[in-house]
Amino acid sequence: MSTVATTVRRGITKEERSVIFASSLGTVFEWYDFYLYGSLAAIISKQFFSGVNDTTAFIFALMAFAAGFAVRPFGAIFFGRIGDMVGRKYTFLVTIILMGISTAVVGMLPNYHSIGLAAPIILVCMRLLQGLALGGEYGGAATYVAEHSPMGKRGLYTAWIQTTATLGLFLSLVVILICRKLTGPNFEVWGWRIPFLLSLVLLAISVYIRTQLNESPVFKKMKEEGTTSKAPLTEAFGRWKNLKIVIFALFGATAGQAVVWYTGQFYALFFMTKMLMVDDQAANLLIAAGLAIGTPFFLIFGALSDKIGRKGIILTGCVLAALTYMPLFKALTHYANPAIFEAQKNNPVRVIADPAQCHFQFDPIGKSKFVSSCDIAKSTLAKKGVGYINEAAPTGTPTIISVGTLGNIDSFDGTVLSSDDFKLKQKDFETKLFGQLKNAGYPSKADPAQINYPMVIGILTILVIYVTMVYGPIAAYLVEMFPSRIRYTSMSLPYHIGNGWFGGFLPTVAFAMVAMTGDIYYGLWYPIVIALATAVIGFFALPETKDWDLDHHD
Repeated sequence: MSTVATTVRRGITKEERSVIFASSLGTVFEWYDFYLYGSLAAIISKQFFSGVNDTTAFIFALMAFAAGFAVRPFGAIFFGRIGDMVGRKYTFLVTIILMGISTAVVGMLPNYHSIGLAAPIILVCMRLLQGLALGGEYGGAATYVAEHSPMGKRGLYTAWIQTTATLGLFLSLVVILICRKLTGPNFEVWGWRIPFLLSLVLLAISVYIRTQLNESPVFKKMKEEGTTSKAPLTEAFGRWKNLKIVIFALFGATAGQAVVWYTGQFYALFFMTKMLMVDDQAANLLIAAGLAIGTPFFLIFGALSDKIGRKGIILTGCVLAALTYMPLFKALTHYANPAIFEAQKNNPVRVIADPAQCHFQFDPIGKSKFVSSCDIAKSTLAKKGVGYINEAAPTGTPTIISVGTLGNIDSFDGTVLSSDDFKLKQKDFETKLFGQLKNAGYPSKADPAQINYPMVIGILTILVIYVTMVYGPIAAYLVEMFPSRIRYTSMSLPYHIGNGWFGGFLPTVAFAMVAMTGDIYYGLWYPIVIALATAVIGFFALPETKDWDLDHHD
């Protein structure tokens, strides 16, 4: 049962300032390590998955990225249990060491050409260790800071921890841009390793700072009174009283928070580079600008949650995001690549095909051949970054690509052609199709001179502000929900299932949805539906917690 605290509000002390700084700095570095992989996924796919075709290699790279998210809940359970039994400080000291070392190993790992299949296997293992480490880090840092925070300041103080994910992403983008500049054409050969190796320096700084900290006062008090949990997993998940709070926190808060967060930061970057064909460096700079402008709002909404409550701000962010994602991403298309926006509007592309000829083009071992007329049409358009509308044709009908009012291009059936004949036919088909697309106004790349930079940065900033609304108050909200004796374990699991699974798989799921339909905006339905569902569940199932006492054991 939670009690309402009556502690007098006061200013920040020197110890609290040190706790916030040390916890936040270490967590920034840990997110930096974690996000390097996502920011360099295209290069990593070439380095470690080059044994298969380019499309499959990129899918594998995304899957390895997602693997780090998949194991985060297991890290939350493992390290959460230790944190509730042994202490907050030493647990998240271990997690940052694990994260730093596994990241540095990626920077030193030989590629596929050097050691073959061992390269991607070791890479995935390191990615799994990163996920386990992050699963234990966040809950420890958030709990540690919250338990040092005075009444009326928990939202603000823990919001500093909330800035760390965005700052970690921002730091990774900046370091990558600097390394690209310094190494030039060698970046994709060996320069990409530098950001990973830098992790060793950041690790040394983090460990030194964190060893200077004291244990959480709430945990020390429980230790002295002998009220720490002997079986935190059983208490947290084996008793319905607490388990139902875990479930409601997942579906009524963290699931929606997660998809809003990953849409605003990761999917926006993916959308610009893959769908709108904006140059990688320009896209990273634009995202970095949006992050720089939007990041202070983590603290603004964290502080506001101390005054008006956490729940309302989080759920409002979910609703606003869900209602405006479609127009915002369409506006992003208009301002980042106006040529493709006009082409899609004036000359939409349709793939008219027998559904039986259309396959899910995923080739795990690089041996399958997708050579039906539908597969050839769709893969050619996908490689060109052209969205399309699917239209069913009668059974046995050859596939046709219709480009607006400019006429149709016939695809071809490659199942009966020799390798040489197939290449000739493919080349002729691409020449006709690309010529038609060019005549229809479809660009091969976004023209930097045509990008409306202020408007693109404005849209990206709005997306980041949605992130700050849902993410700024969430740490304080989760910490306050659960009793102190099992807090680390209880709050970590819904957070990391929400962010690790619902959020972490967003790029992969959304990409699959786009590839299935040909609609570049279709993947947005994933975060829209989850954000709205979270808003409804959270509104009816979760309480407001801003005035609850943290020093309770049941």
